[in-house]
Amino acid sequence: MYVIPASGMPQGELPIMKASPKLASFLLLCGLATAIPTIAHAATDDDKQFLAKASQSDVNEIKLSQLAEQKATNPAVKAFAKKMVAEHTKMSKTMKPFAEEWSLTPPGDMDDDHKQEYSKLNGLSGADFDKEYIDQMVTDHSKALDLFTDEAKDTKDTKFRAAVLKGKTMVAAHKNMAYDLKKKL
Repeated sequence: MYVIPASGMPQGELPIMKASPKLASFLLLCGLATAIPTIAHAATDDDKQFLAKASQSDVNEIKLSQLAEQKATNPAVKAFAKKMVAEHTKMSKTMKPFAEEWSLTPPGDMDDDHKQEYSKLNGLSGADFDKEYIDQMVTDHSKALDLFTDEAKDTKDTKFRAAVLKGKTMVAAHKNMAYDLKKKL
């Protein structure tokens, strides 16, 4: 017998439990599953700060490298610059869905330090330009690699971590290429 007392709480077995204990268990689990918060895309402030810095870094590298495509005299430096434009553009596209989901506005231009570096580079030519550009690439990619390494360890978002690890691999390769070029200039 199924009785609902004045307290409003049922006593005894619910009719569904008699009819199908498996169905009752399934419904209970479904209710619990919807109560558990989803963290797959819950960005932390640290994730957002990382993405803002990484996006700014991409803009900086692309703009400086576009200048190097035009002004570099060493063919290896020119080829490196072309690769930086292509790969940082690709990395920006990989991170774009996260920025959109987290309502982050991508940077429109270089940061102030890189605007100064751009002006400095624009005033140089020949081997002086090539050396300064590559020195900047070593510095920027070293900083970026540290940033990606920390984020890969710290983020809890598995999809974002996969993108960060892919970016980290690319940035490490860029740093090594820039360092190797620097030794040859």
